[in-house]
Amino acid sequence: MNTNKKLGLWILTALVVGNMVGSGIFMLPRTLSEVASPAGVLSAWLITGFGVLMIALVFGNLALRKPNLTGGPQIYAKELFKPGSNASTLSGFMSSWGYWIGNVAGNVAIITTFAGYLSTFFPILVNQAELFTIGNFTLKMGNALTFTVCTLLLWGVHYIILNGLENAGKINFVATATKVIGFILFIVIGLFAFQKANILPFVAPRYDELGQSIGLLGQVNGAAVATLWAFVGVESAVVFASRAKKPIDVKRATTIGLLIALTIYVGISTLVLGMLSHEALIASDKPLIDAISTVLGPVGGKILAAIGLVSLFGSTIGWVMLSAEIPYQAAKQGLFLPSFAKVNKKGIPVFSLVITNLVAQVFIFSTVSNTIAAAFDFIIIVATLSYLVPYFISSAFQLKLVFTGETYENGRGRITDAIIGVLATLYSIWVIYAGTADLKTFTFGVILLASGILFYSRVKKANNNI
Repeated sequence: MNTNKKLGLWILTALVVGNMVGSGIFMLPRTLSEVASPAGVLSAWLITGFGVLMIALVFGNLALRKPNLTGGPQIYAKELFKPGSNASTLSGFMSSWGYWIGNVAGNVAIITTFAGYLSTFFPILVNQAELFTIGNFTLKMGNALTFTVCTLLLWGVHYIILNGLENAGKINFVATATKVIGFILFIVIGLFAFQKANILPFVAPRYDELGQSIGLLGQVNGAAVATLWAFVGVESAVVFASRAKKPIDVKRATTIGLLIALTIYVGISTLVLGMLSHEALIASDKPLIDAISTVLGPVGGKILAAIGLVSLFGSTIGWVMLSAEIPYQAAKQGLFLPSFAKVNKKGIPVFSLVITNLVAQVFIFSTVSNTIAAAFDFIIIVATLSYLVPYFISSAFQLKLVFTGETYENGRGRITDAIIGVLATLYSIWVIYAGTADLKTFTFGVILLASGILFYSRVKKANNNI
């Protein structure tokens, strides 16, 4: 990535908003409605918004106090231990590995959502005609075409980024501006179409697989991981800190981006709950389009679908950029496989980009056997749990700086940062606890995280040779 072309405040803000307001806004209203009543959904949004604000403030503070530590929140893991020690390298690598896997999975969630919204124009993408059967596996026409669309989008974006990161960032900025304008229009229309009856009863039980009732607090716990997924990407500016024109722009972009995203999420989620019945929302693969169609008809649905496709295309660019940057930056600091530090003449980490997208291609195979909604639900749990470790580490690192007094020579802001660090740490622990509810998916996420240990010997060997 060309270091002569730095990223300014608004490009960084667009990356933050674009990466946060991606697949989540399009699919989460359905996911949340399954696990929580309207009261539980709104409570989860507000609690998550506050928790992520604390984490965002941690990111912004660390970006200013430790400007030499760039590449993402996972980098702080190595700073929790003695510099140069095996524990420092191992923690940095494992945190980077989990964060990278989480980003790749997150990118795939956006790509699969793109295919879902494209089906508005090409219904054949959900065609259930059977092509062939092998054993217990049956390939359906819609699944095969969805897989093809997702693959073409992934490698098409790969080609765009190879032609220059700054240009890719500008495309992302245009797409982000388009989506924000579109969502504002959705909110205005939704205010007139909102039906109070659809959100009643406001507080209602939900039921688990055994038929047992889940109360409001249990619903908030169940929605916690899903709502956090909506804010994953808040650290985007931190990942690109070494590309920023000014260090302060990283903190500003993170805070501004979060507030824009939170406004959009709470507004649209509340309105969708009032525009569709609970049954219709649960059954929807594209809830925003179905909601707007109840007001403006098929034409309105297609207009929103077009805006959604532009939005998701821009988000895919941002997430592929982010996913490739993470192992590249970690490798430069000796915390990842050395090959990932290779760049081409334009400064783009080509090796990292290729391997990242090959791993994403493996995740895309989930669309062959699952519906888009099922694939999305599975992927976001795996991805979100992968993010929680770096988030927790970042908060713990801030507390370490506060308690040791490092970077606080005059003591200014120390108490405030301590409070923020404690709140961010408690929030991270709470969501990790809530995420263990789905044991099967959680176990799969842990296996993906632990798989990194197979490659650690190469990282350790490279560090020993330095």
